[in-house]
Amino acid sequence: MKQFQAHIISETAPLTEALRQINALSGSVMTLLAVDADGRMTGTLTDGDVRRALINGAELTDQVSLAMRRDFRSLPPDSSVNEIRNLRRMGLRLLPVIDADRRIISALDLHRQHTLLPVRAVLMAGGRGERLRPLTDTVPKPLLKVGGQCIIDRNIDALRRCGVTDITVTTRYLADMIERHFAGTEVKCLRENEPLGTIGALSLLPCGDPQETTLLMNSDLLTSISFEEMFLRHSDTGADITIATVPHSVSIPFAILTVDGDKVTGIEEKPTYTHYANAGIYMISNRLLKHLPCRRQDAPDFIRLAMEQGACVTYYPISGTWLDIGSPADFQQACELMRHHLNFNN
Repeated sequence: MKQFQAHIISETAPLTEALRQINALSGSVMTLLAVDADGRMTGTLTDGDVRRALINGAELTDQVSLAMRRDFRSLPPDSSVNEIRNLRRMGLRLLPVIDADRRIISALDLHRQHTLLPVRAVLMAGGRGERLRPLTDTVPKPLLKVGGQCIIDRNIDALRRCGVTDITVTTRYLADMIERHFAGTEVKCLRENEPLGTIGALSLLPCGDPQETTLLMNSDLLTSISFEEMFLRHSDTGADITIATVPHSVSIPFAILTVDGDKVTGIEEKPTYTHYANAGIYMISNRLLKHLPCRRQDAPDFIRLAMEQGACVTYYPISGTWLDIGSPADFQQACELMRHHLNFNN
């Protein structure tokens, strides 16, 4: 979004200048945003628009205003995730964000970043990764590479594609290595002086806008979860907490009876039961974090207490890939998945 200035052109510029500017956008969305003398957006221009204008008799010395499209789509600064999704489904590639005076604030390149989730993200990276030893004797688990990229970086890239820019990583074990890894980036590191559990580290952060949401997740997951769909589920249900889940099936190799007292009411041969397992990804209303005590607290205890106090807790089933890289076998499986070029898109 910071590169949107390269897309701006004056509506009075000649078409030759527009073509040079479009050509310089190779590798990006090749669309220009035309503005008037006061900096107000007036239209969009592509090479196709220029070509059609020339076919209709325009000259290369004519102004951009002759060829540009005035019926462009744009976003307001407070646009919703649903608004962006609907425009994305129309096949648009570049969405200008303009204010009430039609001045361009930014532009959303839907090829690189497909939405703007109004959340902050916290990735937990403080664990020792005992089950992955000796791999984690000298490297913290989130920095182990899967498919040539650190596990944690895959998750951060997925968050960035969703427009999440406020990202904090909580550290403890080999914290220096993780802090050096993110030095010079926008990712913030927060060191725990003592183990604070899944939720406890959030007490070290500002509670944030009570109307907004914190996305909390384990940093060592390989997943294709749609953060956008999870957020929409969280928002549409009015949830205070949404838990991402993965299906876990249990097959019983015997016939199972259902009973009512001494009476058998049914029998089922070798049934399979599917349960929803916690995937280690949560969306939490910031208002629940306002008075979070600075002590060790794990997610199940926090969620249980929130439900007892009347909080609305929902779940979001992950339909794609999810792998908790907790053991050498899990790590090998993750490497094998990436070796087969599976795509992990949000």
